[in-house]
Amino acid sequence: MKVIVYEHVSGGGYAGQPIPQGVLCEGFGMLRSVVADLKAAGHEVTVLIDARLSKLNPPIDADCTVPIFYAKEPEKFLNNIAKINDAIYVIAPETDQTLQSLVELVEKTGKTSLNCESAAIGKVADKAVLYEKLQKNGFPTPKTLLLDLTYSLAQVKQAIKRELNYPVVFKPVDGVGCGGLSIVNRDAQVEKVVAKMKAESSSKRFIAQEFINGESASVSLLSTGKKAVAISLNKQNVTLAEPDKASSYDGGTVPFDHPQKQQALSMAEKVVGSFSGLRGYVGVDLVLAQDKPYVVDVNARLTTSYVGLRKVARFNVAEELVNAVLKGKIPTEPENRGVSCFSKIETDKPAIGVFQKATKLGAVISPPFPLNGNAKSIALVIGEADTLDDARLHLEEAKKRLCNIIT
Repeated sequence: MKVIVYEHVSGGGYAGQPIPQGVLCEGFGMLRSVVADLKAAGHEVTVLIDARLSKLNPPIDADCTVPIFYAKEPEKFLNNIAKINDAIYVIAPETDQTLQSLVELVEKTGKTSLNCESAAIGKVADKAVLYEKLQKNGFPTPKTLLLDLTYSLAQVKQAIKRELNYPVVFKPVDGVGCGGLSIVNRDAQVEKVVAKMKAESSSKRFIAQEFINGESASVSLLSTGKKAVAISLNKQNVTLAEPDKASSYDGGTVPFDHPQKQQALSMAEKVVGSFSGLRGYVGVDLVLAQDKPYVVDVNARLTTSYVGLRKVARFNVAEELVNAVLKGKIPTEPENRGVSCFSKIETDKPAIGVFQKATKLGAVISPPFPLNGNAKSIALVIGEADTLDDARLHLEEAKKRLCNIIT
């Protein structure tokens, strides 16, 4: 097929405004990885690239790249070039209904969408709606309160005192990754966290949630829209911060060996199967507590764990994604071999020549883009091996090589 892949952060979704480096390295890493896999499966691939990145000649193996200069250009180009392509795959955040609206646009072109159905995206993107459905279906979730920015601080504090105990996790209803995420340990921090909700999301609603102590993890799945198969449990390196600091997703490990692995995989399959229209690649975020896994999010899109998963899967994950959507087929016994560890690394802003050297390092999935207005850059680096210890060692060696080139 002729396939368009649009990744929102690197593909022009921030045209006319600064590109946030922390999510750029994740977005470009996913784009580069899925394009390589679609090409390996025999497809012809077109991508949209923010013109500021395009002029740097980024390392991406697409057949055609379309530079994006202005806001709203991505939507226009997706409409126009859909006519000469067969299918479209969108990688975008759920915030402000970005993912859902882009997939709706794709569905209106009449071309094949490789994403989850837009209606299904809407059902899981709103965390308040998601938790209600999960609880109704009997899945273990943290106790959750739906709050509103029209509430007074006193009302927010009273609701927490009545229903929860500190520490409490706050997040926007449409947050992605760690955007707007905070842990609150006492009443005095509530004012700051409410201000953070206002700054991080356009929605008036947000949630306060029971803090579950455990390991942050995710499950990667492939789904036909009716039946799902879990292909890996992944460790997430998450730093949960108080309101005056930013929480962060720093990388992960695929696969994740944990005593609750089988329970987590089975639960994730049932969660995805309970939402009609979740198809292709889907991610389920969990906290693996001492007693059991708790479901904390459902991502109706490609997740950053894909960059590690493709290194260990004994099959082409993008090809199986296409098969799940178009043929209703999913792997019966998906196998993984080895371990991959990936991590973000902050570097000094490299000169153009140094940036080009960095792109040639095989362990650098997303290079440190030297963007104007930034003194620092962020790269996404990977280490892979047969064992976890060796994969970690290779990751640290890759970080050193990258830093040596830049310094």
